Amino acid sequence: MSGQGNLFEEIVRLQRLGEPCALCTIVKTAGSTPGKTTMKMLVRADGSFLGTVGGGCLEAEVLEAALGAMGDELPRTLAFALNERDYPDSGLLCGGRLEIFVEPIVEPRLVLFGGGHVSAAIARLARGLGFHVTVADDREEFASPKRHPDAHGTLCAPFEELARRIAPATGQYLIACTRGHDQDGEVLRALHAARCAPRYLGMIGSRAKKVQLFEKLAQAGVDAAFLAQVRTPMGLPIGARSHEEIAVSVVAELTLVRRGAPALAPVAAPVGPSGPSGPSGPGSRPSPSSPGPDEPGSTPGR
Repeated sequence: MSGQGNLFEEIVRLQRLGEPCALCTIVKTAGSTPGKTTMKMLVRADGSFLGTVGGGCLEAEVLEAALGAMGDELPRTLAFALNERDYPDSGLLCGGRLEIFVEPIVEPRLVLFGGGHVSAAIARLARGLGFHVTVADDREEFASPKRHPDAHGTLCAPFEELARRIAPATGQYLIACTRGHDQDGEVLRALHAARCAPRYLGMIGSRAKKVQLFEKLAQAGVDAAFLAQVRTPMGLPIGARSHEEIAVSVVAELTLVRRGAPALAPVAAPVGPSGPSGPSGPGSRPSPSSPGPDEPGSTPGR
């Protein structure tokens, strides 16, 4: 089988695992160049690669660009003049020019631990924004395609086992949204034990729940650095109450993280004659103290 055949098989394998990669292709050459048009190099998220675009110092720059493309999900075109002036330490004498197109192949993976109403609403919105969605629950009736038609897949097993199964892939978007605090804690403990490195880790709950649960997790050996990355209450502070509004809040935060946008600064409520306007006041925005999905005034149940 040709080298390019192996390369495309590797793309399929990485997509099945939910791992990002970037395909780098020589699209234009002029003069003498070590790489020829249509030669390809596939770069994996760990910096390893398959194939070649000519080798040497040129390949090192392409590798760096490929890793950047996986991070921001934006393609780029690189132009190279292969001479000693531009690469004084390379010994390049060919004097040719070439262009390389770097195409990120990234399908963000969202795993929802818990198959309740909130997860169903998040799955509907997230799929529409390009996320590959998996719903995982320890109850068959809550981890079924019939209940979650918007998910790409469902998994059913004890939460600890589900978390261990998900953990090896890096850069995923993970949400603990189970039926109770104990199960959420079980998911976080298992992810920590498996040294999971997600891009986003959120948990439904109030600030009071966060304090209580984090104390228990710390006593169980979960380190502070891991807990610090857990976003809870998760979602942007829009004053969400219904399951659908919570989903809007959470998926907006997922998008903010995915696109590398700066966090939104809270806007103070306008002050009128009788004090700050309430949530329904014109032009007002909720502050960070707005209730999270599990706090008083929010929709009960998950």
